[in-house]
Amino acid sequence: MSADRETDHPMGQHDIALLLADAADEVEIGIAPTQALIRGGRRRRARRWAVAAATTLVVAGSTGALALTGLPGGGNRAAPTTTTGSPEPLQPRTGGILATGTDQGAEWRVTLDVWPAPVGIKDARASMSAMARYGETPGVNTPEELVGRSAWFVHRGTTTQNGEEWEHLTLQGLTGPDETMTGKDMDAAAVPLSPASEGPERLVIGHVAKTAREVTCTWKDGTTTKIHRVPAGADVNSDDLTIRTIDGSPYNWFVCLAPAGTEYKSAEVTG
Repeated sequence: MSADRETDHPMGQHDIALLLADAADEVEIGIAPTQALIRGGRRRRARRWAVAAATTLVVAGSTGALALTGLPGGGNRAAPTTTTGSPEPLQPRTGGILATGTDQGAEWRVTLDVWPAPVGIKDARASMSAMARYGETPGVNTPEELVGRSAWFVHRGTTTQNGEEWEHLTLQGLTGPDETMTGKDMDAAAVPLSPASEGPERLVIGHVAKTAREVTCTWKDGTTTKIHRVPAGADVNSDDLTIRTIDGSPYNWFVCLAPAGTEYKSAEVTG
């Protein structure tokens, strides 16, 4: 055994400790922005209530199943994580983008979640618990009321030029087996493009019968926007404004946007 064993070792525990201490001295640790986060959350809730109160509802020969909502909880809706060995949590059957775009430098999006209809009370309880994890509530008082009815939730969001993100649970509803749309039936809502804004109401979100081929949105400046149906499974970009077939939904869905400087006047199925 060498007499220089201690000095021949590349690095002793004492040396490591000194290096770690030096490294720690060079790290600046700031104060967590707790108050800023709280203020941001309060501001979002206040905006959501204000936006919902200012929304215009359009119903044309429909079932009246569409509901406006100002409920908080539309923010981050990533699927809940699970631990190894636990069962896969219930998730929306469909969670997809209805439309996206960029307007005056701000990115906007409209997304849809569709939850399958529970087949029994136990299944309904599990579905309601899963929806709660996504910040979504089906608007029923008891699980029994959800049995046999699918639930859907429409969210809209905006990312501003300075990177601030807003998201809002805009529409929600339930669909039973006997609730269908035919002919020119339409449910739609006109809302501000950004959840952070209280107007003008430029964004129209709605659903129509699966037979509808065209929707015309008319704006207050006299111009119109025509939205056409695309075949199920068609390869379309998310920024194409079309009538879309959504898996699991008994309706087809559309989004149309008024040009800058004007806002919603009316909407109807025209084909």
